[in-house]
Formats: sequence, structure tokens, C-alpha cells
Amino acid sequence: MENHRPHPLVIVKLGDTFEALRAQRGDFEHWIADGLDTHALPLLVVDPRRGDALPDPAEVSGAVVTGSHAMVSHREPWSETTAAWLAQLVARDTPVLGICYGHQLLAHALGGEAGDHPQGAEVGTVTVTLDDAAATDQLLRGLPAQFPAHVVHWQSALRLPEGAVRLAGNDHEPVHAFRAGAHAWGVQFHPEFDADVMRGYIDQLAGDLARAGTDPAALREHVVPTDAAAGLLGRFARIVEAHHGV
Repeated sequence: MENHRPHPLVIVKLGDTFEALRAQRGDFEHWIADGLDTHALPLLVVDPRRGDALPDPAEVSGAVVTGSHAMVSHREPWSETTAAWLAQLVARDTPVLGICYGHQLLAHALGGEAGDHPQGAEVGTVTVTLDDAAATDQLLRGLPAQFPAHVVHWQSALRLPEGAVRLAGNDHEPVHAFRAGAHAWGVQFHPEFDADVMRGYIDQLAGDLARAGTDPAALREHVVPTDAAAGLLGRFARIVEAHHGV
């Protein structure tokens, strides 16, 4: 019997971290790959911003869409192309996980709306609270009712697509997680960030935060490990593996 190599789990790279962080720690795709921790599926990184072609949706086992320092509402051509591709994946019931920008882009791709958060930026380690729907959600079930997560965002999924299920939020951000269909998720927080990366972001943004009336030192003091959030990458990889029988 002929053995067929499984289709890749695609990391769609839509942004870069700060150069100072990248030099020390690598970039979004490296942190995501570490968190996925899959040996059953090949990983493929594509960067549509730089002209990489997105693979045929029929030849993808799953996709993780990274964060970005860009804004979904700017409707960059590479972003709109990725949105259309994501809609095809969801229509095929291919597992998708959108992170931060990817979360907002997934909402936009499926008919929702992404734009500036009316209350401004959310930066640092925050508490995320699960909705009742998370208790039966394949990705989030079994997590603590409240858990810490790292965040850096100015924009938000302002309106979810029709039929999408809100799974988590907090006082600042009503939609920290949602599901569309059976196997597509967006999370506004960063499961791929560890505490050092979060502190690095606060340091890089310290001037902007101070000008906005936020104390960067206080944000830094409140950074804690986010094991529950970080574990979502591995959970997603196990869902992709099970979905394709690998």
C-alpha cells in the first residue's frame, strides 16, 4: 500500500516582530511552530506580503494566520487575497486558527467587520473569561473559566460573521475568541508569546504607551506566564492531526 505524506499545516506569515526581538528570539512563525509541536504534519511558512503564493486549499491540512503590525481595515492587497483564501478553507471545513491580526482577518473574510477598537489599545497580560459556549468547544473546552493571556492590539473584530460563536472576552475586548463553522477559530490574544516576548513588546512600545497615558512599567510588572493560552497552539495541532487521521 502506498504511503501518502500528509498535506502541510500552513503558517501564513502576515507580519514581523520588532527587529530587536527577532534578533534575539526569532519571529512569529518560529514561536508558532514551537507551540504547535507537531511531528505528524509538515509545516509550510508562506508570506503573501512578499509574493508567496498561497497553496491550493485542497492541499492544506490546516492553517495558522499570524499577527501583524499592519491593520486589517487598510485592506492591503495581500491581506484581501489571504482573506479570500481563508474563506475557501472554512468552506472546506479545513481547520484554521487566526491570531490577533489573523483573528480579525478571519472575521472580515467571513463577512464580519474589523477596525479600530473604540477604547484604544490593549497591551500586556490580561485576564480572558470564557463564555458558556467554550465548555463544548473543541479548542477551548477544559480551560480555566478565566486565564491570563498576552495581548497587543489596536484593532478588533468589531462584528462577528453571521453564525459565528463568541467563546471568550473581557471588559476591554468583547471578542477574545470565536469559532466559525466547526473548525475555524480566531483568538485576539497571542498564544505564541511568552513572558519575555510580552515584556519586549511593552519595552518597544513604551513611548507610545506613555503618550497614551499608560504606565509601561506597571504593565511590565503585571506580565505573568500564560500556560493555558500558550497550550492552544498544541491543542490546535492535535485537532488538525485528528481531522486528517494522522
